[in-house]
Amino acid sequence: MAKKNTSTSGDDAEGVITIKKYANRRLYNTSSSSYITLEDLAKMVRENVDFQVLDAKSGDDITHSILTQIIMDEEANGGQMLPVSFLRQLIGMYGNSMQNLMPSYLEASMTNFRQNQANIREAFEKGMSAGPLAAIHETNMAMMRAAADTFIPGSKKRAAEPAAPESSESSSSEIAVLREQMAAMQKKLDELSK
Repeated sequence: MAKKNTSTSGDDAEGVITIKKYANRRLYNTSSSSYITLEDLAKMVRENVDFQVLDAKSGDDITHSILTQIIMDEEANGGQMLPVSFLRQLIGMYGNSMQNLMPSYLEASMTNFRQNQANIREAFEKGMSAGPLAAIHETNMAMMRAAADTFIPGSKKRAAEPAAPESSESSSSEIAVLREQMAAMQKKLDELSK
């Protein structure tokens, strides 16, 4: 069931901008008192501007469907990021016993990816050596391999992966610990899917 908005102003107490969608498919930003497009909403997402899209007539929260529409438009306009095999696996999860686990797993994976992305940027800005970057890259790759192994059958038959450069004993031990954690998480996911 969709949430109803109880806020009367353009922004609620937490600074979330309210966008109203009218029957004519137009989107109205109540904060700026102007009509906007899906491209404007995509820009707001990229700028980490928090918003909520409400059906103007019913007051239902339709943010999820609008964000999904933005993804569909991006994919249709040549910015394809989601491989067909991933989409097939994702669709296959609907109605599956794993469906309730998927949102939190995908959210945690994306959060981890974005945190590591921020760490890489920070390392470049500080001019650090390749050692810490290699460890961060290995963590990202381990997460991506675990996700691929979980969602794409047969993905273990991938090409040989380049070895990470050895920079120090601490980097190697951190990588080993991360690999063990990923293996344990993969084992739990495998057990849950049975």
